Amino acid sequence: MRSHLLNDTTTEHYRRSVTEGVERVAAKLAATDRPFTGVTADDLAPRIDAIDLDRPLGDTTAVLDELEDVYLRDAVYFHHPRYLAHLNCPVVIPAVLGEAVLSAVNSSLDTWDQSAGGTLIERKLVDWTAARIGLGPAADGVFTSGGTQSNLQALLLAREETKTQDLGRLRVFASEVSHFSVQKSAKLLGLGPDAVVVIPVDHDKRMQTVALAHELERCAEAGLIPMAVVATAGTTDFGSIDPLPEIAGLCEQYGAWMHVDAAYGCGLLASLKYRHRIDGIERADSVTVDYHKSFFQPVSSSAVLVRDAATLRHATYHAEYLNPRRMVTERIPNQVDKSLQTTRRFDALKLWMTLRVMGADGIGALFDEVCDLAAEGWKLLAADPRFDVVVEPSLSTLVFRYVPAAVTDPAEIDRANLYARKGLFASGDAVVAGTKVSGRHYLKFTLLNPETTTADITAVLDLIAGHAEQYLGESLDRAC
Repeated sequence: MRSHLLNDTTTEHYRRSVTEGVERVAAKLAATDRPFTGVTADDLAPRIDAIDLDRPLGDTTAVLDELEDVYLRDAVYFHHPRYLAHLNCPVVIPAVLGEAVLSAVNSSLDTWDQSAGGTLIERKLVDWTAARIGLGPAADGVFTSGGTQSNLQALLLAREETKTQDLGRLRVFASEVSHFSVQKSAKLLGLGPDAVVVIPVDHDKRMQTVALAHELERCAEAGLIPMAVVATAGTTDFGSIDPLPEIAGLCEQYGAWMHVDAAYGCGLLASLKYRHRIDGIERADSVTVDYHKSFFQPVSSSAVLVRDAATLRHATYHAEYLNPRRMVTERIPNQVDKSLQTTRRFDALKLWMTLRVMGADGIGALFDEVCDLAAEGWKLLAADPRFDVVVEPSLSTLVFRYVPAAVTDPAEIDRANLYARKGLFASGDAVVAGTKVSGRHYLKFTLLNPETTTADITAVLDLIAGHAEQYLGESLDRAC
């Protein structure tokens, strides 16, 4: 079994195995003509359940053949131009190369003596991102597993900066369309059930700053503590961007920590055309970025950035076996001093490889393409009497629903849209997402693939209408 350990004596085995895997995936990508096969869990589960993990196949080719049957054939392929569902981007080749390198070397980014150059590369990328945001010379941060962890850490720092032990008095303010991780983080941080104050949004799904000001004032009058305001730069459902300058002013007025959840909208940091849409982000105390959403990076690649590096001390714990306190005075750079995680992958390498090959302008140009595509998609939807579109996009998300001319019952229209989404997914011809707006079911395109065209959007809209009309026709037959 030692022949399977990666070391100086097995490099040829490593080369052959990885090459065979890469060739298998490359062939699959080249042959994929739709984003999904339509397989159901009931169909796929028995194939996986039948595999006896205590009886290895012992041969890479045989395992890859098996993997074709249980995974590769039926995977959901985000690179396909008609995958239009969630915040999953196609990935760039330099980042995939970085993934291969970091997995083989297997550095752990918790301490210097496990990562050396990896530590410095991550720190360089944190500084680069903080500079793009405009956080100032005292900024710092650390890579994380994703936006949920980044938001949790930011709110942990905000909680500790209030310097109170009376957690029941703390309040966090976020819009009604902010990410669910705000509520989840409040619970994990031991805040009360009323800790998150939900602020209504305007027609464009942006936080209403008048309502925020009112709630902050109520908080002050009640003797409560405004722990943080979470502004969103790219909401999951709508891609909407809260009015950051106005929110920053209110945070300064009421002494609240300003956190910007830019997990989605961080792509604008590299944009050649639309960077101004997140003006005001430079006034934040902390910022979440997900490179694996809008920098075309493989999962996972995220970071939390802070204006004041000193606030990261709230995540620090010194263990004698790992990062004893003396290492601070010896100026040994241990990233675990800043992180909620201990063992941590060298995910920063993927972004490093991307920037060194493509440059920031290359990433920004790709993100600008999907924002432009969304603008064109909005025009198509607005001009199509079959659909009701909710808001003009700020990023690359379109929320809409099919509205048949002959049906006026909102519940029946809801069912038609649900059926259309399920029918489309079952066919595998395209994948779209869904959400609710004012209690009604809507569909969602999240456009993150520059290879997607307006022709793709038009074709998928026709498919949606066809599935919805099929449902309504069958419903009418049943009623008769």
